[in-house]
Amino acid sequence: MNSSSLMLRRFLCFNASPPSSSSSILCFSSNRNRKPLVFLGSPQVSATVLDALLNASGAPDSLFEVAAIVTQPPSRKNRGKKVLPSPLAQHALDRGFPSDLIFTPARAGEDMFLSSLRALQPELCITAAYGNILPSKFLNIPTLGTVNIHPSLLPLYRGAAPVQRALQDGVKETGVSLAFTVRALDAGPVIASQRLEIDDQIKAPDLLALLFSEGSKLLIHQLPSIFDGSAKLKAQSQDDSKATLAPKISPEESWLSFDQEAVVLHNKDGLELELKL
Repeated sequence: MNSSSLMLRRFLCFNASPPSSSSSILCFSSNRNRKPLVFLGSPQVSATVLDALLNASGAPDSLFEVAAIVTQPPSRKNRGKKVLPSPLAQHALDRGFPSDLIFTPARAGEDMFLSSLRALQPELCITAAYGNILPSKFLNIPTLGTVNIHPSLLPLYRGAAPVQRALQDGVKETGVSLAFTVRALDAGPVIASQRLEIDDQIKAPDLLALLFSEGSKLLIHQLPSIFDGSAKLKAQSQDDSKATLAPKISPEESWLSFDQEAVVLHNKDGLELELKL
């Protein structure tokens, strides 16, 4: 086994269980004619994006292959009794994705992790609710850059809780954006965006799932232009003067006080803590 394979395996913090009979099993084989893409995500909602990428990469004429997945390390769940992989990692394993190509670094700037990532020579990284800060030494690795799916109409609601803040503000319209990742928070050039009207009764988890579903479609549509470089040329710089921030929701903010107006109580109903987008 070569050194790069050893490094890949060192980041495996859990063992793959045999996929269930109901899982959608894919054959993951390296194709040198396809561009290597690395996907980063952690919560269940990011599995929608992974599914779209895996399904698209399985097409005979696909331009890319999913070379690796990066996700949050396993954590204790069920009252601390079990150490379990992130929802995205479990979903990938259930689909038959190779366990030694699922990286779980505590920080995206770890030297051993970055060495393993360089060994893959990714042309593009895609992020969707990954949950870790990406340092410059990570961003410098993929030749075509890193593209993030952000559930807001950037530059509105930059930050960890864009969906929750939009609902809290009672806005009637939101959306999802594809943007190149830069060191500044959610401030990179926007490749494309999709607008969506907000139903008055929708809750944050449902809206988040809907936005990532729409974002997945937008991503697959834009991937050819990202790979041929035209997306970088057409991407629009954000107007920082119009930027609004979406900091994480504190537990205290989700409390309901009946001294508040009815519209404020309505907009708070259904808020959940952010997913570290």
